[in-house]
Amino acid sequence: MSGDARPVAVVTGATRGAGRGIAEALGAAGWRVYLTGRTVDPARSDGLTAAAAAVTAAGGEGIGVRVDHRDDAAVAALFEQVAAANPGLDLLVNNAAVISERLTDPAPFWDKPLALGDVLDVGLRSGYVASWHAAPLLLRGRSPLIVFTSSPGSVCYMHGPAYGAQKAGIDKLAADMAVDFADTPVTVVSIWMGILLTERLRRAFDGNPAALAATAEHAETPQFTGRLIDALHRDPEVKALSGQTLIGAELAARYGVTDDGGRTPPSHRAMLGDPRTPSTVILR
Repeated sequence: MSGDARPVAVVTGATRGAGRGIAEALGAAGWRVYLTGRTVDPARSDGLTAAAAAVTAAGGEGIGVRVDHRDDAAVAALFEQVAAANPGLDLLVNNAAVISERLTDPAPFWDKPLALGDVLDVGLRSGYVASWHAAPLLLRGRSPLIVFTSSPGSVCYMHGPAYGAQKAGIDKLAADMAVDFADTPVTVVSIWMGILLTERLRRAFDGNPAALAATAEHAETPQFTGRLIDALHRDPEVKALSGQTLIGAELAARYGVTDDGGRTPPSHRAMLGDPRTPSTVILR
């Protein structure tokens, strides 16, 4: 697959963790992927150069773009770059978020740094801004899709109120954007990811491989969500899901997608709660 035959995606926050795994999985499916991040040092394994190269090595086309998602002008320039090189945009994955090293600290929110609230800027507002700039391009895309990466923290207590408000907010962004896109080809969904086997999680189990292996049985690789997103995009009935918050593990069952080694990660719905169902009332 080459040239304009490739579907075109923007994945924000894609130098590490979920975003990088999603971008790599899309690359393996043949996508042209614009990856955003702030780290450009080519010597760093968690920088844009390495992340874009991994997408290309997987079989796609990775294009790294330095973007600080606090900077609206930089976001605008990103989508101008995409528009200049492509007839449209087929996929936007809103994944960028500020993640504090103290996110999982069990202390109450007032005993944590105030900076944990930054996720309401880069994480919530940034998804709105990226979607605003992407919308005209998506309207020219092929089976256009917006995906927000989320978690059950939107309905249960998880990592404190700022994190929970951000996740609840992006689920609501997906629901309400779907209303505005209802008469267009654009589909908008939010996906709850499970426990992710990121490098950060793996480091937390340094020296305890047995515990890591036990956790991995119930976890997901970052690439798993990327495979789900590719399956969503190829589903001719995907528009019927627009506005919904979907549990990744359950979406995998719908499409027959498995994780590395043929594993089927479990849904944590029974333990952590159900996605909220938006009201059908529309007040303009």
